[in-house]
Amino acid sequence: MITLFRLLSGLPLLVLHALGWLGGWLTFAVSADYRHRLVAHARLAGLSARDWLPAVGAGGQLVAELPRLWLGRAVPVLWDGAEHVQAALEQHRGVVFLTPHLGCFEVTAQAYAQRFGRTAPMTVLYRPPRKLWLRDLVGPTRDRPGLTSAPTTLAGVKQMIKALKRGESVGLLPDQVPPSGLGVWAPFFGRDAYTMTLSVRLAQQTGATVLLAWGERLPWGRGFCVHVAPLPAALPGDLTAAVIVINQAMEALVRHCPSQYLWSYARYKQPREQG
Repeated sequence: MITLFRLLSGLPLLVLHALGWLGGWLTFAVSADYRHRLVAHARLAGLSARDWLPAVGAGGQLVAELPRLWLGRAVPVLWDGAEHVQAALEQHRGVVFLTPHLGCFEVTAQAYAQRFGRTAPMTVLYRPPRKLWLRDLVGPTRDRPGLTSAPTTLAGVKQMIKALKRGESVGLLPDQVPPSGLGVWAPFFGRDAYTMTLSVRLAQQTGATVLLAWGERLPWGRGFCVHVAPLPAALPGDLTAAVIVINQAMEALVRHCPSQYLWSYARYKQPREQG
């Protein structure tokens, strides 16, 4: 499988996205559970078919572009809002980047590392894959100059806190369902979803600036555009209230580009036990 990834990494982004689009629609056609979850989540958000249908192909593109991002040459990246990053870094209080399952969330960290990582490295939170071959592939390929991965463990959290206290950046996906005991139930598109509290705790404990970021997948293989914006509202002191603010911010980002959100993600599942 690693050999296949290496072969695919040399293909143009346009070809990978075309293959991914086909794969996304094939999965949608043959998997009833996948199809039901994707449609149900999109309808819960009040979307019409015109809004969510492009997300079927985009879900496949998300997977197909990984070999290029992990093993291939650099992809073209535009920036929208880089001034927010620069202003936050100049405060030397650390930056917490929040990225939903929207567009290409792998490219946001890579683009940051390439542009800002020399002076303020980024540490990203990730859940180690269960399959050994994928774990051997993901770990070494994600880490690069200016970018380090931290596992979803207590040691990983401590690693992120230390990075923020050094005035560096951390990145995580706040719409990822955490293990039991590490989140609270909060509304997400009108339905309670178990939501991580880590992003709030990191910001409150360190005084770091919170920024929203997501990587828009540009058409016809032209690359990506990394969008960055400040959190629309200040985080309140109450933990649950602060989580709600973050969920609302994630909703706003998704509504801006619903065609690239991963609607098939099991956002409303019961949290697993810590292990």
